[in-house]
Amino acid sequence: MSKVRVLVGTKKGAFILTADGQRQNWEVSGPHFAGWELYHLKGSPVDPNRIYASQTSGWFGQLIQRSDDGGKTWNPPGTKLEDLMGPDGMPKGGTSNMFAYEGEVGTHKWYDGTQHPWEFKRVWHLEPSLTDPDTAYAGVEDAAIFKTTDGGKTWKELAGLRGVKGQLWQPGAGGMAVHTIIMDPKNPKRIYIAISAAGAFRTEDGGQTWKPINKGLKSQYELPDADAEVGHCVHRIALHPSRPEVLFMQKHWDIMRSDNAGDQWSEVSGNLPTDFGFPIDVHFHEPETIYVVPITSDSLHYPPDGKLRVYRSKTGGNEWEALTKGLPQKDCYVNVLRDAMCVDQLDDCGVYFGTTGGQVYCSPDGGDTWQAIAEHLPAVLSVEVQTLKS
Repeated sequence: MSKVRVLVGTKKGAFILTADGQRQNWEVSGPHFAGWELYHLKGSPVDPNRIYASQTSGWFGQLIQRSDDGGKTWNPPGTKLEDLMGPDGMPKGGTSNMFAYEGEVGTHKWYDGTQHPWEFKRVWHLEPSLTDPDTAYAGVEDAAIFKTTDGGKTWKELAGLRGVKGQLWQPGAGGMAVHTIIMDPKNPKRIYIAISAAGAFRTEDGGQTWKPINKGLKSQYELPDADAEVGHCVHRIALHPSRPEVLFMQKHWDIMRSDNAGDQWSEVSGNLPTDFGFPIDVHFHEPETIYVVPITSDSLHYPPDGKLRVYRSKTGGNEWEALTKGLPQKDCYVNVLRDAMCVDQLDDCGVYFGTTGGQVYCSPDGGDTWQAIAEHLPAVLSVEVQTLKS
């Protein structure tokens, strides 16, 4: 029987949850890297035992960790742990930052509208290659994309991205980061990325050049110019691997859809109680079935009426149904962050999400019913699942 392995990044460490294909009885391993922020963990589709993790601290800096045995043991790639870590378990000065911007750093727009130099802060998202376990991409703050081809030992910026009107990009409330990286499974040269608050971008040449794909997005308060090419606060993008030209987006406000690889977007928020939120994902077997978690507003980051509800559309948007069975329907004031929802590849597609209250929920039946598979964790930053075929 197939198994699933859920990789959970939190504000105070990483946790690994495993179960068989029934997804009823779960084992919890962790915390790994206790006390550290684990922004994101993700396994290689080619070698599921190869897992990359972003371990970060505002005080001690950034480390990339790698496991080659499914999360049992970890090491910063290309080094011995004692070379990077002091006797107290903390990184030695100057060794944790392997991400250097290419060429002249330049400036971007700051909160007050003035220009501000690019400053590396942390890795938000790691996206392993679909074909090579040693190749992966990192989305970082301040917004840029980096690539490794040696299993994480070295990282090189794909600097063409910041050349696309980077001086007009501006941080949102959570910073300015490349938080979404999606590989086109049918075209290895095509990559989609999203940035808060700059918008969505696409490359057709493996990351050398990029173009903004924001036509149809409306941000009337932040961007009075309806034709602005960059500056939109995109929270998340998702696609189905069978139709990589069809994109779904959770924007700061609005659920959006594109049927032409992002060249034009249209709103599909429909009957949602609110169209503010962070994550969005697509059922593994049903390309028109999508999931979102509506949040009250951009100032009230909790579910409307204190009821935690996932909404599902089976029509690619516009028509939505609330999925509530097994989720708290009163006095629930958690948030679900952009990297904290995912789906597995089992015949009965499982859907997973984590909350800032430290719960991880699983639905083994495409959203019809839910169960908490972990509780009382630190605030969840990311959730990824690996389907391990027997």
